[in-house]
Amino acid sequence: MAERSSRTVRDLRVGNRAAVLQRLYFGGPKSRQALGPATGLSSGSISNVVAELTADGLLEEAGSVESDGGRPRTLLRVAPSSGSLIGVDVGETRVRVEAFDLALTELARTERLLTDSGHDVETVVRHIGEGVAQVVTEAGIGPGTPHGPLIGVGVGVPGIVDLDDAGNTVVHGQTIGWDAVPLEALLREAIELPADTAYFVDNGARALGQAEMWFGGGRGARDAAIVLIGSGVGACVVTGGVIHGGARGGPAEWGHLTVSVRGRRCRCGARGCLEAYAGAEALLARWQEEGGTLPADADEETGVSALLAAAWPQDGTAPDPVAVRVLDETAEYLGAGISDLVNLFGPERVLVGGWAGLQLGPRLLAAVREYTEAYALRHPAARATVELGQLGPDAVTVGAATLPLADFFARGGRRRTTPSRTEAAMPAAPDWQAVLEGRGVR
Repeated sequence: MAERSSRTVRDLRVGNRAAVLQRLYFGGPKSRQALGPATGLSSGSISNVVAELTADGLLEEAGSVESDGGRPRTLLRVAPSSGSLIGVDVGETRVRVEAFDLALTELARTERLLTDSGHDVETVVRHIGEGVAQVVTEAGIGPGTPHGPLIGVGVGVPGIVDLDDAGNTVVHGQTIGWDAVPLEALLREAIELPADTAYFVDNGARALGQAEMWFGGGRGARDAAIVLIGSGVGACVVTGGVIHGGARGGPAEWGHLTVSVRGRRCRCGARGCLEAYAGAEALLARWQEEGGTLPADADEETGVSALLAAAWPQDGTAPDPVAVRVLDETAEYLGAGISDLVNLFGPERVLVGGWAGLQLGPRLLAAVREYTEAYALRHPAARATVELGQLGPDAVTVGAATLPLADFFARGGRRRTTPSRTEAAMPAAPDWQAVLEGRGVR
């Protein structure tokens, strides 16, 4: 006996709306006639869905194209002004908050440094709250404004995002001293936004990965690994178009795989972690231990710049052999770590991002590729390319903003009205096959 489908008419309507929104968002403007073959929906369904989405203010006209022997066909697109998003990157050295329209065009931004207090929870929550208030005011976000209502706030954090026994979102950030921090609940209390505002908290590496898959170097790939190198290191893995890592499980804590038994002490407390050798904090510590000198009052970013300048001086002086050796060792550790991702998951692309990854990449990427091939099995290594990410140092913030956007699409363009911490921690992902094909990539 055939199994009866549990999908309701409402589910089908939501799915149809989601299919149209995703095709238009990722595939560019299309006519009603082109949307049918692209989504597999009938012409009647397309007419109904387009009428609904247009009435909701989510679609707008975007010019026209000639048709064969008939009238020009009107093109439709997702209206950028139909909603706004906020992305937050809780980094190792600063908190960055950005507001975007629905096309992820930046509307406003602010940064707050994490100084002596480090990742004190109260300080981080205050920085996020003040940053959100600032960008909401500067961008003019809200109902009836040119940028539309706020769809949600996405937050990328270091550490593991999970749910406690009551279903509340908590963050386990061992390297920053966080143990089951109820970040979403704290943000709801601290930020003056409507009570039904949806919050989405996830690991920063997963947020970076989603941004690169949607808009950057991961476009068109079905299997990929996205590596984040900042003060520490992390990664997320995409298999069959599905993003793993962070709140969905997977190798978000790639930085804490063991690369040297009884090796250097990592800031997580264990010995020999990849992060103890490849993160910017450890990289600069190793250079100083071997005699390198940092500029006075240098932060990590200026410290990495000084290390690169010592290894590749631009003033005609001889390279510092210690700096050269430390950087080559770092490239080898990164290559060894990436080889584990290659052997385990067989990605076709490996993308290196994060502020330190982008800073080090132009000098180290060739060596990282060589070490990856040397440590990986030949067959999966032959399939994989290792490249820099394409979205720059703001990629985690952009990725954080895609967390509420993915949920918005999955709901057929309807904003969440009954906040759920369980759902907010694990937003429904869009149909990745449709997303990738919607860009015209095969």
